[in-house]
Amino acid sequence: MKTAIQSPTAPAAIGPYSQAIAATAGRFLFLSGQIPLDPATGAVVEGDVQAQAHQVMRNLRAVLEAAGGSLDNLVKTTVFLRDLNDFAAVNGVYASYLTPPFPARATVEVKRLPRDVAVEIDGIAVVD
Repeated sequence: MKTAIQSPTAPAAIGPYSQAIAATAGRFLFLSGQIPLDPATGAVVEGDVQAQAHQVMRNLRAVLEAAGGSLDNLVKTTVFLRDLNDFAAVNGVYASYLTPPFPARATVEVKRLPRDVAVEIDGIAVVD
C-alpha cells in the first residue's frame, strides 16, 4: 500500500518521517487538522504539550478508524506548533503512534492555533 522513497543524493530523514511515500491502490483521505479536544466533552485536554499531542494523535486515529483505516495508512502529515521549542516533545509523542515507513511530514511554527492550543496535526491517508 505504501512504500518509502529514499534518495541517497538528498538529506536523510532526521526523525520519524520519510523523504517521500509512494501510495498505490485504495482511496485518498484528506484529514482535517485535529487539535487536542476531548471528543466526550469538546474541551481542550488539560496538561502540557505532550498531553495535547497524545490527544491529537488519538483524534487522528479515531477519524482514520471511522474510514476503515489506521494511523498506518497515513502518507503525509503536517504538524503545526505554536512554539517550535516544543518540537522534541511533540516529535516523541508522534513517533510513539507510528511505525515505519513513516509518513512524509512537514512541521511549522504558527502564531496561533484554534482555541489557543499548542499543537495541531492534519494528514493525508490512503485506505483500501
